[in-house]
Amino acid sequence: MKITFLGTGTSLGTPVIACNCPVCKSKNPKDKRLRSSVMIEIKDNVFIIDVGPDFRQQMLREKVTNLDALILTHEHIDHVGGLDDIRAFNLFLQKPIDIYARQRVLESIKKEFFYVFDKNRYPGVPKVNLHIVENKTFTINNIKITPVDVLHYHLNIFGYRIDDFTYITDASYISKKEKEKIKGSKIIVLNALRKKEHYSHFSLSQSVEILKELKPEKGFLTHISHQMGFHNEVEKKLPDFIHLAYDGLKFKI
Repeated sequence: MKITFLGTGTSLGTPVIACNCPVCKSKNPKDKRLRSSVMIEIKDNVFIIDVGPDFRQQMLREKVTNLDALILTHEHIDHVGGLDDIRAFNLFLQKPIDIYARQRVLESIKKEFFYVFDKNRYPGVPKVNLHIVENKTFTINNIKITPVDVLHYHLNIFGYRIDDFTYITDASYISKKEKEKIKGSKIIVLNALRKKEHYSHFSLSQSVEILKELKPEKGFLTHISHQMGFHNEVEKKLPDFIHLAYDGLKFKI
């Protein structure tokens, strides 16, 4: 399994529009973050979790030419806003793109991208197949995927576990029951918005404590805001097995 971080930023990304803070002015590429998304390549399949507004840029940067499925965590625009750009995959792969998400998220997509589902569809609009995900293991092309139900403030959203890899973003609470699904993962990706606590996202210290509890071989932090500070400075203070993810980071399991 190969993992590529397509983006590791928040809904605003970094640099933030109109912001003159030192992090937004940083010349370090690791301080420049597109909206959070990850690509998973496994057994000749290409899965992408979340398709934010930077999707086109991310696909071009990584030279992606195949896509088997989009798997969505929730319906917020920084996680679904790039959906229209799957038109290029429709054109070159000559097939609809499969989208997997809980029913509430799919209903939101139908409203946000109403023209995709219109009875008299305009030529060239995206072509998709929608699949409802419930809180139980499902398969895509014989690959088992286990949803992990977490809270993003009061909104239930899904993280996902595939083999020894677990990806969770935008969480502020994980129940003991759902943590049991994560345990044993070699790699856990968890959101960490900033150092200061936030009502709808884990802070840096909260994410570190959860990773210490779950004890993966490696933990990576994502969905990072400019308020976190400089990548290199924060990285130095983390436990040895925990790292700040950055755009373009790749590894294999």
